[in-house]
Amino acid sequence: MKSRLIASLALGAAVVLGTTGCNMLAPQATTIQYSASDGVNVPDSGPLKVRNALIIANEDGTLGNLVAAIVNNTDDDLALNVSIDGQPQKVAVDANSTVSLGVDSAPMLFDNVGKPGATVAVSFQSGEGEGVRIDVPILDGTLPYYTQFVPTPAATATPEG
Repeated sequence: MKSRLIASLALGAAVVLGTTGCNMLAPQATTIQYSASDGVNVPDSGPLKVRNALIIANEDGTLGNLVAAIVNNTDDDLALNVSIDGQPQKVAVDANSTVSLGVDSAPMLFDNVGKPGATVAVSFQSGEGEGVRIDVPILDGTLPYYTQFVPTPAATATPEG
């Protein structure tokens, strides 16, 4: 009788350890940080945080619109410096606010970013931060919620004769 009790306890302990032991050996997916959308979160490039950065380009990639959320959690007005292939641009972000590029502000357009489906190296820098260069995905207007962000070249005036 005593051996049955010991065997039952041993079997119960083996089942408990066998079913919960995976958590001790395998990483838990919920602890891994990742970009949950189509864009990328930019590693710290200064006091400003860049979230879900992506470029919406026209069909041939000759013009791209940088879309991202820029978060300023500081008490100072700051500027984010962005550069693609020697094309520097800057966006101002008020203290304790967020700017959504392409939504809250004018589009940030860059020439010759590359065709949709590729990535392009983009440099981000703010405040006294050293800055960071990261590959940002290039998308097109295939998905309905990106259609409004597809850039179009400015209309050129035709000479009248």
